[in-house]
Amino acid sequence: MFNLKTILIKIVVDFAASWCGPCRVIAPFVAELAKKMPHVTFLKVDVDELKEVASDWGVEAMPTFLLIKDGKAVASIVGAKKGELQQTIIKHSANTSTSG
Repeated sequence: MFNLKTILIKIVVDFAASWCGPCRVIAPFVAELAKKMPHVTFLKVDVDELKEVASDWGVEAMPTFLLIKDGKAVASIVGAKKGELQQTIIKHSANTSTSG
């Protein structure tokens, strides 16, 4: 049985910049993933506007995608790697069990 509370806390954060070519290339793909995966929250962070947020999460290259659960990064993909991004999201969003 799935736990709705667990599903809703899964977040994918796309750290990008307006000047970043690979960020622009992968943006439509990320938008499609967001449509196909309504159980996952997709956020976009402009690293130039929110430098402190990017720094707090250790982001050094764009694009960087962080998968966050319970306030902790459970996976990171650096670069415009469509297949790896999609598979990693599927892997982590499919795990809906909780401990305790």
